[in-house]
Amino acid sequence: MAGLIGSRIYSCFKCGNHVSLHDDIISKHFQGGNGRAFLFSQAMNISLGPKEDRRLITGVHTVADVYCSDCEEPLGWKYIRAYEEAQKYKEGKFILEKFKIVTENW
Repeated sequence: MAGLIGSRIYSCFKCGNHVSLHDDIISKHFQGGNGRAFLFSQAMNISLGPKEDRRLITGVHTVADVYCSDCEEPLGWKYIRAYEEAQKYKEGKFILEKFKIVTENW
């Protein structure tokens, strides 16, 4: 936790658990299941649901839902596999829905 001091942090809106850093945002121009979402290179203090193929705006992807590890609130998903070559950059990245995360240390 000491490495997070001074960092701009995103936390679970429900329980305040730290889930990602502002520096890990790749894009703020994504769509989640319920509105705007951010694409992150990393997430922390999360758990993953089972992998499944899901049809998203940009095609079929294998994803796993992402949950807060403290309160189990669904926050978004992790891209496991992209089937289209142009979408491969998303593999291993995380979508966190904007309304499910709050800022700290801003």
